[in-house]
Amino acid sequence: MKHYGLEIDIRNKPELDAKFIPIHKFNEAFLKTATKPFSIAIERNDKQIYVKSTFVHGDEAHADVDRRYVDRLVKFELWQKGGFRLYVKGDESLYQTLKHTYSPGGSRAFDAEFMGNLYQHDFEILLCDELPEPFEIKKSIGRHFDGCRIGFDAGGSDYKVAAVIDGEAVYSSETVWNPKLSSDPDYHYNGVLTAFREAMEHLPRVDAIGISSAGLVGNNRVLFAQLFQKVPKELFDAKGRETYIRAVREIGDNIPFAVANDGDVAALAGSIGLNRNNILGLAMGTSFIGGFVDKAGNLSNWISELAFAPVDVSPEAAMDDWTRDVGVGVQYFCQEAVIKLSGAAGISLEGYDTPAKKLKAVQNLLDKENEGAEAIFRSIGCYLGHTAPFYYDVYKSESMLLLGRVVSGKGGDIILETATAVLRDEYPELPIELLLPDEQTRRLGQSVAAASLPEIPK
Repeated sequence: MKHYGLEIDIRNKPELDAKFIPIHKFNEAFLKTATKPFSIAIERNDKQIYVKSTFVHGDEAHADVDRRYVDRLVKFELWQKGGFRLYVKGDESLYQTLKHTYSPGGSRAFDAEFMGNLYQHDFEILLCDELPEPFEIKKSIGRHFDGCRIGFDAGGSDYKVAAVIDGEAVYSSETVWNPKLSSDPDYHYNGVLTAFREAMEHLPRVDAIGISSAGLVGNNRVLFAQLFQKVPKELFDAKGRETYIRAVREIGDNIPFAVANDGDVAALAGSIGLNRNNILGLAMGTSFIGGFVDKAGNLSNWISELAFAPVDVSPEAAMDDWTRDVGVGVQYFCQEAVIKLSGAAGISLEGYDTPAKKLKAVQNLLDKENEGAEAIFRSIGCYLGHTAPFYYDVYKSESMLLLGRVVSGKGGDIILETATAVLRDEYPELPIELLLPDEQTRRLGQSVAAASLPEIPK
C-alpha cells in the first residue's frame, strides 16, 4: 500500500480494521530514503535529558512525509519519556512546524499544555546547533521482602491490597471502586485508608507500605492520574496529590513507604515472578501503560504513558477522546480497543453503562465461542504483533509481558497466539518473546510486588 508516497508492505492486517498502518512499518519505509541527520532532545524538571537521533529527507518533495514522521516521533517521545522542553537540531523548517504544532491552537496544543502542567513549566521548543548532553536517572527500587508489609494497587475499576510477611502473602483482596467518577478527593483517600486497615488486621505490625498507582507519580505524590479526573484542580492540588502520603501517615508517622507507577510495578512483578530482567510490561486494562525493568533490574524513570503514544499512522485511525489525537495506544490495547472494535464485529454493547461492563460482556461472548468476539481479540493480537517491533526498537527488551484484564482468560490466549504468528511471519529476525503471566506471577500479584517497593532502614 502507499502512504505519503511510501510503499508499505503489510501482509497481516487486523480483520476488523483493514486501514491500520503500523508505525514500525511506516518508520522503516521512511528511513530507507531519509539521509539528512535530524535530532531532538527532551528535558524534564528533574534535569533528565533524553536524546533521539534519526534522519529526515529535508527537501520540498518530501516535506509532507517529513512533517508526518517528525510529528509522530515527537509525540511518542513525549508520552514515553515525559518533558517540558524540546530541543531540535538539523532542520529549521521542521522546527518551525513543531513550534506551530505545539502552540495554542495547534494540533498538539493539548500535549503542550499537559506536559507544561505536569512539569510546572511552560512547554517550549528551541532550535539549537548542538543538543545538550543526555542525562538519565535509574531507579533501584523494589525487591525488598523482609518484614511485615502492606502492598496496595490502585486501578481505575478496582483496588487490590495484600498483607505480606517476609515475602509471603498472608492475605489479599480485590475491591470494586469508582474513583474516576468521584469529584471528592476524600473518596480516594478513604478507599486507600480502608484498604490499609483491612491489611493491618492480618499483620502483627506494619514495617513498610508499597503503593502501585495508575497515573504519573513523583516523590510519592500524584502528578496526574485519571483516577482523579472528576476532582476539581484546586481540590486535587490541595488534597488529591498527597492522597497516599496522608493515608500512610494515618497508619504511622515513621513508616517507610514508596509510590510507583502501576506500569513499572507490573513489570517489576513480572521480573520477580519470571526471575528475569530486561522485561517490558504492557498493562492492558482500564487504560494502557508500559513499565520497564532494565538489564540491571532497575526501573526506568520514563513515564511510559503508552496509551497516548502513537501506534497507527493511518489518517483514518480512531480518535482518543481525551487528547483528541488519532492512532494512539489507548484505542488498540485496552478495554477501549475492545469497545472500538465491537461495532465492526457485529456486537451491540447498548445497555452496559461502563467500559468495564462492556469488556466483560464481550469476554462472556468469547467464552461462548462467539465469532465476532474472537475476531476482536484476533485484531488486537494483530495490532500487537505489528507494534511489538516498535517497542523493541525503543526499549531493546526481548521479553514483553502482557498484563491486565484484556488478556485474562481466553482473550489473552488469542491475542498471544495471533501476535506471535504476526511476529513470526513479518518480523522473523527480531528476538521478541511475548509472555502471559505464569502461575507464580499470578500468585505473586501486583499488590504483593508493590509491597516490596520500600526499603526498611536497618
